[in-house]
Amino acid sequence: MSIRLPLRRRAFLKLAAALPLPFLLPACGDSDAPLVPASGASEPEPTNTAASAATRATATTATSPSASAASPQATQATATTLAATPACGDDDDDDLTLAQTEGPYYTPNTPERQLLREAGMKGTPLMVRGFVLSTGCKPIAKALIDFWQCDDAGVYDNSGFTLRGHQFTAADGGYKLETILPAVYPGRTRHIHVKVQAPGKPVLTTQLYFPDEPANARDGIFRPELVMKIAAKGTAQEGRFDFVLNVA
Repeated sequence: MSIRLPLRRRAFLKLAAALPLPFLLPACGDSDAPLVPASGASEPEPTNTAASAATRATATTATSPSASAASPQATQATATTLAATPACGDDDDDDLTLAQTEGPYYTPNTPERQLLREAGMKGTPLMVRGFVLSTGCKPIAKALIDFWQCDDAGVYDNSGFTLRGHQFTAADGGYKLETILPAVYPGRTRHIHVKVQAPGKPVLTTQLYFPDEPANARDGIFRPELVMKIAAKGTAQEGRFDFVLNVA
C-alpha cells in the first residue's frame, strides 16, 4: 500500500531509508466520514478495570501542547525485518486512516512523553514508529498523538496515567512510542487506543491492532485496515503504522 507525495517516490524512499527501520503505510483517502466508530460498535468494558465506563465518557480531548487474560505471550512476528515503505502513486494508497470508538477509558491531559513503559513493568517491550501524513502524503509536523492502553493483565489505569501519554510529531511527521504489548481481555483483541490531531484540525480517534491474533476474528470492533506491521527484535516487538489524516 502506498500514498502520493508531492515529492517523487524515490525521494520519499530516501527519507524512509534514513530512519532506523522503514515504515508501513496504511490505507491514505478522500473520505469525508465523521470521526465515529467505523463499524458502529462500542468497546466493551474489561471485567477487571478500576473505574466505570461513565467516568471516562465525560473526558474531553487534549488539543494543544498545554493540554496535555493473564499475561499473553508476545505476538509471533512473521519476519525479523520489516518491508520497505511502498512508493507513492498506486490507486489504493489514498485512503484515510479509519476512525474508531474511543471506548470508556480515555483520560485527557496526559503527560507529554514517548516512553510509557516504566521500570519493573511486566509485559513484552513494544516500540511503535511511524508518520502522521496528509492525504497528499505530506508529513504533518507538531501533530498531537495521544496513546492509551491496558497493561499486561488487561487492566486500564483510570486513576493515574500508567500506559497513557501524548506527544507531538517531529518536523518530518515522525513519532515513536515505547510501551508494552497490551493484553487480550474478555470482549477485545489486543489493541492500542490513539487520538491524532493535526494543528488546528479535527481529532481522529482510532485503534491499532496486531497481526495473527486469534481474538481478532471475534472482536466486533477490529478492522484489518488498522493492523500494524510487527517484527521481532530479540525478546521485544517493533511495530510500524502511519496515520493519514483528512488534511490536504
